This record gives sequence, structure tokens and C-alpha cells, in this order.
Amino acid sequence: MRLRNVRGAREAIDENSYVIKEPVKYKGKWAELFGNDNPIHIEVGMGKGKFITTLAEQNPDINYIGIEKFSSVLIRALEKQNELQLPNLYFLREDAAEITEFFEQSEIARIYLNFSDPWPKDRHAKRRLTSKEFFARYDQILAPDGEVQFKTDNRMLFDFSLEQVEEAGWKLTLTTFDLHHSEYAEGNIMTEYEERFSAKGNPICKLVAVR
Repeated sequence: MRLRNVRGAREAIDENSYVIKEPVKYKGKWAELFGNDNPIHIEVGMGKGKFITTLAEQNPDINYIGIEKFSSVLIRALEKQNELQLPNLYFLREDAAEITEFFEQSEIARIYLNFSDPWPKDRHAKRRLTSKEFFARYDQILAPDGEVQFKTDNRMLFDFSLEQVEEAGWKLTLTTFDLHHSEYAEGNIMTEYEERFSAKGNPICKLVAVR
């Protein structure tokens, strides 16, 4: 999908206090930024931020960090956060491949991956956020009882992800190929993509992986 450039987005992001400009400085010290020792949940590739913003609103006792590398979509999340000014929500404009540079071992309690880029060409498989290479990164930053939650409407990507969980040596605690018509539908928070795809009748797949 081609992302439309938003004029002034990069400048607005650079000036916004909810975007952490040098996250490496907070590695192992995120509790200082939030001012508490609450669990930290992150969403990798958060898009316009509807999902993580809703979570932050509903769960003030959990700290949230949204990671998005495209300014043109991150700016939409910032617009909402500027209105709400939630103290438990910050953003990073960074590439997910560098995630271990920003968080210390066992610093994160949960990772959300929602409707990630499928990178359909085989030679790009390592770039998929559910590849075993990325699970190796998650292993470095997740707490021992931490988990990865993944949702997508792309069945090929989901099947790939199920295989990668096993290859990475992780375990599945939840798997569904039709989330909205399953026992796990209650309490589900939809992303912008999820609303769009489910409206078309596309079944939504979800998995939860632990070590």
C-alpha cells in the first residue's frame, strides 16, 4: 500500500513531546519516563494508533509505547494523543529491526503485532515481524512470562507465522482463524485495518505466543 505524504508531518513529530527522539537513552530506564513501575506493552507497526490509544485509555495501570516508522501515519496517532494527553502513552518513530537497541532484557511485558506488512516475496521473509529472526529479538526484551499477540487477515502470512513460532522454539497459547466468530471475540479491540477488512467479510486470524 502506498502511503500518502503528509505535509509537515516530520516537523510536527520532531517537535512533539510524546515522541521519544533518542529511545536508546531510555533503554532499561523506561520506568523513569513513565514515573512508575507499571508493566510496559508495545505495539510494533501501530499505524494511526487507534488500537494502542484505546488500550491506553482503558488501562491506566499499564504503560504503552507505539512504534511506527512512517511519519505520515504516526502523525494521526499524535493528533489524537494531543487531545487526550494520556500519561501512559508514548511513541517511537523507529524501525522495528532496531528494537533491541531501545529496550533492556525483560523490560517489556507484551508485544502487539497488528496487520503487519506481509512482505510477500520469499527473499524478504526475514523482514516479516513474525519471522523467527524477529522472535529472536522479542526474546531479548520480553519478560519471562511475556507474550506476543498477532492479528492479521492475511492467511498466508498467518500460516507462515504459525510455522515461525514453532521454529523459534516458542509455544502457542491461542490460535484462531476467525477471531470475530470465536470464543476470543469478547473484549477484542479493532484496529483501523481490522475494521476495514472485517467489513468486507475477511476472517481475522489471531495467535498468542509465549516461550
